Amino acid sequence: MNQFGKEFRLSIFGESHGTGVGISIDGVPAGLPLNEDDFKNDILRRKSGGKGTTPRIEGDEPRIMNGVYNGFTTGAPLMVYFDNTNTRSRDYAFVHDTPRPGHADFTAFKKYGGFEDYRGGGHFSGRLTLGIVAAGVVAKKMIGAVSVNAKILELGGSVELDKVLDAAIEKGDSIGGIIECTASNMPVGIGEPFFDSLEALIAHMVFSIPAVKGIEFGSGFAAAKMTGSQHNDNFIDVNGKTETNNAGGINGGISNGNDLILRVAVKPTSSIHVKQHTISLKEGVRKDLEVEGRHDTCIAVRFPVVLESAVAIVLADLMLQAQLIPRINSKGYIGK
Repeated sequence: MNQFGKEFRLSIFGESHGTGVGISIDGVPAGLPLNEDDFKNDILRRKSGGKGTTPRIEGDEPRIMNGVYNGFTTGAPLMVYFDNTNTRSRDYAFVHDTPRPGHADFTAFKKYGGFEDYRGGGHFSGRLTLGIVAAGVVAKKMIGAVSVNAKILELGGSVELDKVLDAAIEKGDSIGGIIECTASNMPVGIGEPFFDSLEALIAHMVFSIPAVKGIEFGSGFAAAKMTGSQHNDNFIDVNGKTETNNAGGINGGISNGNDLILRVAVKPTSSIHVKQHTISLKEGVRKDLEVEGRHDTCIAVRFPVVLESAVAIVLADLMLQAQLIPRINSKGYIGK
């Protein structure tokens, strides 16, 4: 449902136009230095305001509600909360009768019988990724020397990012993108085959993020066109270092010590200013739909830090299970 993880366990909550959104995290070791300022860099990377992002600008000020005392985590559940302060719910009055193509409006209406909060996408909104980023900040601290970084490879099928963004903005349409994430300084042995393999858990977490439509590790789908002699990564030392990294740092669902590499496909935003066709749920007839309001032209622009956070969350959970992260340090947590 709205929970993820075994040792590092998340509970996500909130709606796009509700009082606020946030995350509750269980399993954070005691003694980890943490305050609101620690969240600001990654939150700023996710924040709207740049080209191709929504004009809705929220303060996104993190509030640590519990789990921290005197600047250190206590070992109790940690909750980080963000107020919603800039909503225009009237922009979504049409959604309950004429669902947006590509969005969760129709499926949510059917699943919850019309009781769902549909304003701004409600619980299905990308705004809830703010809680994932907050959890990612904590996870990045916990995993220490492992460094997780993501970047945009292309938007709308092009590497000319500004050009393709400008064209989509001009048309009132939206575009998707491809984001690549690399985790360096990986330990060997992370992952629990079969069902909790490193790929399986990352894919589970990543597909929980709104707008994700595909994922691949290492050479990914290109592996289907390769021979074994081309795809196999030859070893060059006893620590598992390889000449190539077609496996993306994973063999048998377990990290092999090489860089963990994955790529994610992010779909175009569903809310666009181009005329679309939908159905009136009350009248049962087709209708034209032109969506007004404030929306991202390309949600992928704000996606790299969300993907980093998702990967870091999985690594923190698995490293806790493997006892690679100390539960407590009497002299203060030693980490980032």
